[in-house]
Amino acid sequence: MNEDKNHYIQLNSKVEKMLRTSEFLGSGHNGIVYLLPNKRVIKIFKDKKVCSGEYNIFVKTRKSKYFPNVYEHGEYYIVRDYAGGQRLDKYIKRHGINEVISLNIIKLIEEFTKLKFNRLDIRCKDLYLMDDFSINVIDPKNNYSKNVNYPRHLMKGLNNLGVIDEFLSVVSEKRPKTYKLWSFKFNQYLEKNIK
Repeated sequence: MNEDKNHYIQLNSKVEKMLRTSEFLGSGHNGIVYLLPNKRVIKIFKDKKVCSGEYNIFVKTRKSKYFPNVYEHGEYYIVRDYAGGQRLDKYIKRHGINEVISLNIIKLIEEFTKLKFNRLDIRCKDLYLMDDFSINVIDPKNNYSKNVNYPRHLMKGLNNLGVIDEFLSVVSEKRPKTYKLWSFKFNQYLEKNIK
């Protein structure tokens, strides 16, 4: 996790009050996240453009079951639903992948298409797996600005976890046309570093 000790953001008294009763959850490249007593989270961003970009994605995805509801936002913060469960990569590391998880990942990427995302990709660490194997997205980035027509980062993560063949087997069985594109593009990426 990145820690920039020289970064300071002026927050209003309402946000400061929220932070006094919150619990630190984690920090990353773009900011820091706290759990609020009402089981929501507040994410404080280092850059207001990044905050605005993430907020705009949440607005456009507000009817999707995969994305958290947003309750409040400011120039440098967003208050949204807490995504429980386990990070997808950590779950897979301990328990492997199964057909239900694989199918839910496929359905998530199909949802990205319905939402008119240009970037049909996400990192494993930005997905949370619930007890029923449903999936929640926590950190959408550049979904409308970057063009990626298959889940490259996601598949790279699954490959690093040693489960890419199991995942692609489900894609092949359930979505043969999708399998042809994804396997072709991913093999190009692995063999020739063609993104």
